[in-house]
Amino acid sequence: MNKEELIAQLKVIIKPYTTKTEAFDNLTEETDFINDLGINSANLVDIVLDIEETFNVVIDNTDMEHMLDVKTAVEIITTKLAAK
Repeated sequence: MNKEELIAQLKVIIKPYTTKTEAFDNLTEETDFINDLGINSANLVDIVLDIEETFNVVIDNTDMEHMLDVKTAVEIITTKLAAK
């Protein structure tokens, strides 16, 4: 799975949790989940759980604390998928 496919899947996961459609439509690797998309910390946990289910990976608390933007999420998911 390449980075673009991974980001496309992330967008599907993120969409129900944000109301900021302009920021969502212009999502890039630099997009911050909290500041740009207005996702609160409880919903961020839901996103991580959805990522775990979608990609069949386990994301520990340390990784979860760093997963605040698209780029970091992609890096963590890629690392977890490579370790499988």
